[in-house]
Amino acid sequence: MAWAKIALICLAFSCKATGQEFQFRVDHFALVVEDLQQVGDFYAGVLGLEEIPHPSEPTGFRWFRIQGDSQLHLIGRKAVSKEDNKSEHLCLSVNDLDGFIAFLNEKGVPFWDWPGQEGAITLRADGVRQIYLRDPENNWIEINTASYEGPGRS
Repeated sequence: MAWAKIALICLAFSCKATGQEFQFRVDHFALVVEDLQQVGDFYAGVLGLEEIPHPSEPTGFRWFRIQGDSQLHLIGRKAVSKEDNKSEHLCLSVNDLDGFIAFLNEKGVPFWDWPGQEGAITLRADGVRQIYLRDPENNWIEINTASYEGPGRS
């Protein structure tokens, strides 16, 4: 039994010593959309994202800054095949979810909780609150308090 524990400890240290560690940050999230103007105006007008120039200035793209260097890239296409799947979504954290919900209500933008009840908020087990809304082409967007609430969040 003692040998098994020693072997397990040695294995754990050897894996740590030989494994590489990488630190990632989100660079961008890309969405393919049909109506680039309407969907882009939603992200600028409703979510308040800052539009930034595409580095080579081609047509068919709109880029937005989320925070720091993180970006949203909208890619315009004539036809987009989509499946209604809330598990595929852009997620943004906000420091004032109640204020954002009041803003959505003023704009007439509906939102749902994870199970699908309109106007409801999901409270995750870790204390994070979340809602889901849709852009004009029905892409799901989660808005939550993960960076501001919950254990181990910074």
